[in-house]
Amino acid sequence: MTIDWRARAAAVIPGGTSTGSKRPDSMLGAGHTGPTHITDASGCRVRTTGGAWLIDLTGALGAVSLGYAEPSVTDAVERAARRGPVAGLPYTDEVILAERLRDFLPCTEQARFLKSGAEACAAAVRIARAHTGRSRVLGSGYFGWLDWWAPSLGVPPNAYADYTHLPFNDREAWRSALVAAGDALAAVIIEPLVEVLADSDWLREVRAHCDHVGAVLIFDEVKTGFRLHRGGAQAMLGVTPDLATIGKAVANGYPLAAVVGRAEVMSAADRSWISSTLATELTAIAAAHAVLDHHDARDVCGLLRGTGRALRSAIDAAVDAAGSHLQTSGDDTMFIIRWPDDETMDHKLALLRDAGVLAKRGPYQFPMLAMSPADIAAVGDAFHWALTH
Repeated sequence: MTIDWRARAAAVIPGGTSTGSKRPDSMLGAGHTGPTHITDASGCRVRTTGGAWLIDLTGALGAVSLGYAEPSVTDAVERAARRGPVAGLPYTDEVILAERLRDFLPCTEQARFLKSGAEACAAAVRIARAHTGRSRVLGSGYFGWLDWWAPSLGVPPNAYADYTHLPFNDREAWRSALVAAGDALAAVIIEPLVEVLADSDWLREVRAHCDHVGAVLIFDEVKTGFRLHRGGAQAMLGVTPDLATIGKAVANGYPLAAVVGRAEVMSAADRSWISSTLATELTAIAAAHAVLDHHDARDVCGLLRGTGRALRSAIDAAVDAAGSHLQTSGDDTMFIIRWPDDETMDHKLALLRDAGVLAKRGPYQFPMLAMSPADIAAVGDAFHWALTH
């Protein structure tokens, strides 16, 4: 008997899943059918409820960089689970992980751990406001679902009244907003990569202004940390923020995020109230230690870039052979497939799934180290088949 998992999920979970980007309409497109749930994930593949194994280009929305069920991470998690994941006092593993992070992102002197990137961004802004005694925040990027920054049904306008969203890389818009904020500015929070890396001159200008007025500069490195560069975008751009948020790839899919930054600013976290019972749950901490071991042993981000470049080359070759107008853009570690229109995108993504490849609608496609040359060639073949049918 075939189970309709889409209908079964919709009956008990609003939207069919608790992760917005994985909703059927988000993944398949409105009105389209296809696999909505999986039963297993291994290496670079996921198995649908129908039993089909698909090469997954989504990388769990960027949370998995090494590969699904990576053995060294799984072993570390299993050992942690046997020790008891939570207890009445914190594990020493938390302290050691905070110490290890100082060897990575340049701004890191101290760290506070949480479970999601959205929490980390909200905590970073709260720390900045506590440190400065001000409330005004300017930002550019996507910072999760919490109330402080974005209007949404159910969010009262006063929740985000002190936040202003500005266009990415637009120096003139930022100059005007910074001047208007004056000395009421508590923080600037910027995602340093939105399809392309931020302009370093723009960021240096923002950095200088924050220094001048005593505001806190925050980089949201939730998707760039431990994927773009071992030191994050800040290391590549040569601009060091006061605080940064990390998540996603830091624990290869296990729920862990953190605010890291200068001790002088981070100390405000202890004067505010930022706390979660499971913030330092041991299995995720252990997973992060295993991920850092990989980064210490080899250039994980360089290998990811090479894998992404090879994927894009395979896709581009298929596009050329098919005479298609499809394009890829962005950084090799997290690239975008640009389709001519939504109708074409949804139709071709369905054909790709039939050919054994799961690709995401819209940003981004995330390579994983588990992808072999044979996997990459299979992706190219699937794109050629989909684009010629």
